[in-house]
Amino acid sequence: MRQEWNRYHSQTYYDELIAAPGQPRPTSERLVDFLSSQTPQHFKQCVSEAEATIRQMGITFTVYSDAGNIDRAWPFDIIPRIIPGAEWDRTEMGLKQRIRALNMFIQDLYNGGQIVKDGVIPSDVVYQSKGYRKACEGMTPPHGVWANICGSDLVRHSDGVMYVLEDNLRVPSGVAYMLENRTITKRVLPEIFKLMPIRPVSAYPSQLYEMLASLRPDLDHPTIALLTPGIYNSAYFEHAFLARQAGLVLLEGSDLTVGKDNYVYMKTIKGLERVDVIYRRIDDDFIDPEVFRKDSILGIPGIMRSWRDGKVAIANAPGCGVADDKVIYAYVPDMIKYYLGEEASLPNVPTWVCRRPEDREYVLDHLPELVVKPANESGGYGMLVGPHSTPEKVEEFRKLIQENPNNYIAQPTLSLSVTPTATDEGIQGRHVDLRPFILSGKDIYVTPGGLTRVALVKGSLVVNSSQGGGSKDTWIVNEFMPNFDDPTQEIEA
Repeated sequence: MRQEWNRYHSQTYYDELIAAPGQPRPTSERLVDFLSSQTPQHFKQCVSEAEATIRQMGITFTVYSDAGNIDRAWPFDIIPRIIPGAEWDRTEMGLKQRIRALNMFIQDLYNGGQIVKDGVIPSDVVYQSKGYRKACEGMTPPHGVWANICGSDLVRHSDGVMYVLEDNLRVPSGVAYMLENRTITKRVLPEIFKLMPIRPVSAYPSQLYEMLASLRPDLDHPTIALLTPGIYNSAYFEHAFLARQAGLVLLEGSDLTVGKDNYVYMKTIKGLERVDVIYRRIDDDFIDPEVFRKDSILGIPGIMRSWRDGKVAIANAPGCGVADDKVIYAYVPDMIKYYLGEEASLPNVPTWVCRRPEDREYVLDHLPELVVKPANESGGYGMLVGPHSTPEKVEEFRKLIQENPNNYIAQPTLSLSVTPTATDEGIQGRHVDLRPFILSGKDIYVTPGGLTRVALVKGSLVVNSSQGGGSKDTWIVNEFMPNFDDPTQEIEA
């Protein structure tokens, strides 16, 4: 394997592990040396063992298709992605700064909207957003926090700088796969954990529980439920995993009811039992048919009444999706300055807002070069990646922007960083992003690293698992810290 690693070169892209051919970055030197010392046969055996472990543990995700819902084994690459500890400490501070400002923005918006009155953000951008919920006006959730679980997507450009690509505040997914990636890596490559000081991620379930419990400070032992749309949802594996690991009750909407006293109760064989906190994994539209979609069978009629009365806490709070809007994303640095009096530590990707005439003119003139995103889509759907698109698709988006400019933003096509990845053609660079998870309640907790998603298709920038992407274990490594991540202590069943 050593010759293959010495030949490896990512060309013009920033590489997360390799600085130059045959020259690993300082924090990845031990990993590369360890992998280089393996025989090709042993390395292939480790890859096969990882695949077998995934099947044995039942780690799956669901793809929606015309042929029906398809369960697939989680696509995982055995070579970890490394981020230096000192860089991560700065990134963590930036993520905490960002979520503080976002929560202050949502709280302000539903309680007078001073930021709009002061002209920092245009009123139509806010109040015409699909994520704005009039039913949430006047509310203050526990600790003033609306987005209790956030997954902000980070990308590194060829300049080596980590940028925030977007904020996922409604029902961000992927944290279970972050935890399972670590478990798989420990089982397949246990030796490396004794050589390198890798920060652990196993505390997340207990941190999640503590954050959710903090939403009911009036109760010593609140009953906490995870509300799932059910077994056919693409993220159901994660719902069941988190409920089991964090000690939450896994429930569907039909398992719950709102009593005449406006408390939420779960139906049990012993009768009704009160539920105090709900970690919901369904969108606002479906959470309460009395308030939102009348045809929803996923939610609980009356739960918004219970929430407004303070009888139940909901994470994430209804209405927080207004800050998940990709147009509002462009104004986050302004929010940070407005609420905190600080400059943003983590930069946004440069963004053109198509509602602005000068931005729109630039975007229409440069469509084949840009990435265009609608305000409220996710998962890589409904967007244009100009350089990888067809002339017909470009013209389709030109018409969409001209018809509804308020719904679109555009960004440059970044040269996403790459990292060595095991492929059928050997070790090759593949593009990656990163989704760290931020828990906000009484305190703020950021996962050390997060879910690295990798575009397994050569040359592709699309990392979403639903569109051919996979993932890697993410290591935060500091040469001067003790090795807390001992596989003999942390391998989960």
